[in-house]
Amino acid sequence: MSEIIFDEKSKVFHLRNNEISYILCVEELNILAHVYFGERISNYSGGLKYPRFERSFSTNFSEISHRNYSRDTLLHEYPTIGNGDFRIPAIEVEQENGVALLDLRYERYEILDGKPALNGLPSSYLTNDDQAKTLVIYLKDDCAKVEVGLNYTIFRDLAVICRSVIVKNYGQSNIRLNRAMSACLDMPHTEFEVVDLNGSWGAERQISRHSISPGIKIFSSTRGTSSHQQNPFIALVEKSTTENQGQVYGMALVYSGNHEEFIEQDQYGQLRLGCGIASYGFSWILEPDNVFQTPESVMVYSRKGLNEMSHTFHDFVNQHIVRGKYQSKLRPILINNWEATYFDFDDEKIKEIIDSSAELGIELFVLDDGWFGQRSNDRQALGDWFENKKKLKMGLNGISQYAKSKNMMFGLWFEPEMISENSDLYRNHPEWVLSAPGYGKTFSRNQWVLDLSRQDVREYIKQIMDQTLENVSIDYIKWDMNRYLTEVYSDLLPTYKQGEVYHRYVLGLYELMEYFTKKYPEILFEGCSGGGGRFDLGVLCYMPQIWTSDNTDAIARLKIQYGTSLVYPISTMGAHVSAVPNHQTHRITNLAIRGAVASSGMLGYELNPTELSNEEKEEIRTQIAFYKKYQQLIQEGIFYRLRSPFENNETIWLFVSRDQRKALLFYFQKMAQAAPKLDVVKIPGLNPNAKYLIDDKVIYGGDELARCGFYLFPFLNGDYMAKVFEIQQLDTIL
Repeated sequence: MSEIIFDEKSKVFHLRNNEISYILCVEELNILAHVYFGERISNYSGGLKYPRFERSFSTNFSEISHRNYSRDTLLHEYPTIGNGDFRIPAIEVEQENGVALLDLRYERYEILDGKPALNGLPSSYLTNDDQAKTLVIYLKDDCAKVEVGLNYTIFRDLAVICRSVIVKNYGQSNIRLNRAMSACLDMPHTEFEVVDLNGSWGAERQISRHSISPGIKIFSSTRGTSSHQQNPFIALVEKSTTENQGQVYGMALVYSGNHEEFIEQDQYGQLRLGCGIASYGFSWILEPDNVFQTPESVMVYSRKGLNEMSHTFHDFVNQHIVRGKYQSKLRPILINNWEATYFDFDDEKIKEIIDSSAELGIELFVLDDGWFGQRSNDRQALGDWFENKKKLKMGLNGISQYAKSKNMMFGLWFEPEMISENSDLYRNHPEWVLSAPGYGKTFSRNQWVLDLSRQDVREYIKQIMDQTLENVSIDYIKWDMNRYLTEVYSDLLPTYKQGEVYHRYVLGLYELMEYFTKKYPEILFEGCSGGGGRFDLGVLCYMPQIWTSDNTDAIARLKIQYGTSLVYPISTMGAHVSAVPNHQTHRITNLAIRGAVASSGMLGYELNPTELSNEEKEEIRTQIAFYKKYQQLIQEGIFYRLRSPFENNETIWLFVSRDQRKALLFYFQKMAQAAPKLDVVKIPGLNPNAKYLIDDKVIYGGDELARCGFYLFPFLNGDYMAKVFEIQQLDTIL
């Protein structure tokens, strides 16, 4: 059940379902104010109407004579700047006469069944309209001739509010939009902390938790992508919040470019939380009768800690973001040749890898970088997406057919957004590179970026990739992007529109992803950006999984996958077993822990199977058999974080089937200890009235496992060790 109620007398809007309520109201002088977001209430009687009293040095309205009502203190829904609210605005507009002021007043509303799509942008979707309702509130500034449509979608079965904004110029002159956030949330004084996901290449989505003090804290990416450094997500949590208790307000952005999340505490302890396209490098010329659509923001509320927030995000992503054939289909176990060969391969090497992989039970072979143009190193040929017949005498079709003769699928690596200086494409079209007049072109990984804001560039990418995709039997594509944007300038745009290039690049990217994923619906697409540099809800609208990180070291992956799970489901995480010493950290770990960590995601391999010993091959066969046995549980089950690698020597996580009949407990130990403490683990999520068998040895009650737990004994001996406990409800055992 979801419903949207408007009380004409009090001018209060109440959005609610069985889990949450979201309340806003039209205050005097038609100012739209925020009232409440949190656990469901049956009825709102006005207890949070903002008190009227004078705050010294706060601004007042010209329309009224008293000093008891001020924009400077009110909790707003979509705040502006320049007329008395001195906090971070949600929107900034510059009129043609130079006035940078906006006075938005409530105009009207409408209530829709379902939710509208966003023009040119990916967003969440419904399978039928009764899954959600949408409130659209229109605000206007009659002087600037600007109308703002605030969209709020409440879902029937999830503690989720999706928000987005449409800005319209209904005047006769151009206006410049310098800021348009997707969502803003003002909250009364509360003792909160903020959680974010930051990191770097090879250490993406590391969980940080900060106290909130007076002032402004901004989390953002200005790299042209959602980035390794800062994921487009933040959460407010109570100081007492843990994985399993306390209030959480999570906010994530469905966008793959520059983004900004901010938290501001004002002089009275009130909080303002917001997210949207980063204002850095952004401006948009809004011509008469034109509109600007912001990306969608996903707001999640939890009253039972971070795990419950994650469960809501996971269900939302799996049901309303990921789409297509592989939304619920089990993903193939793959092997990628990159770390096995890098650029040094030919037909014979590839055939040997396919032969060995097939014997192990691997289901998909992926040919990575180096198959095209004159690509023998990373200094050439990006953009020349035609197969190198000198290197691969069988051609791609021959390799694909060879893989299929071994009952394996075939996949291929592309980096469509990039170009090498030493390439036929650059020699023919140097103007297609992002570059600024009078400046050199910055290299990164010996490559430049194609200007995806240009239609001719996008048409070339479609045409050149189609030549391969239409003529070769391909089951999987890894879509990579191995650098950030610099010299962000487009030759085809006039000077006054150069602030649009960052966003137009992302719109161009989405056009390409939409084109290829719709034209080739049978292909499994996996997103990648130097590993996890573009792991966001925007990419997941097109590609059901993303390469979580280039860092395949099992110990580093504990933190990376743990942090990623805060927002993103396990089914979205590409996770591979790689060779040792690890190519990124040079750490040596045993095959068991590498397999256990990778089996906690969408399993793959990143090694040369022809170099494995017989014992290693047998262990990998066992890993694959285990994964296939539990793949549905891992891909579709409920994931619990039980012990954090950010705080402990041990990491523990858990998968529970939706019917509570099966579970897998993964226990990881980083360093051995001479005198370890006895460790008790409790298992949530099981049926309290059922009996469970663990590892075919001991029977426990579901309530006993949740409340008493059991000792993790005997101890794990040695560094970098793992143990997986198989848990089955007694009546499911044959």
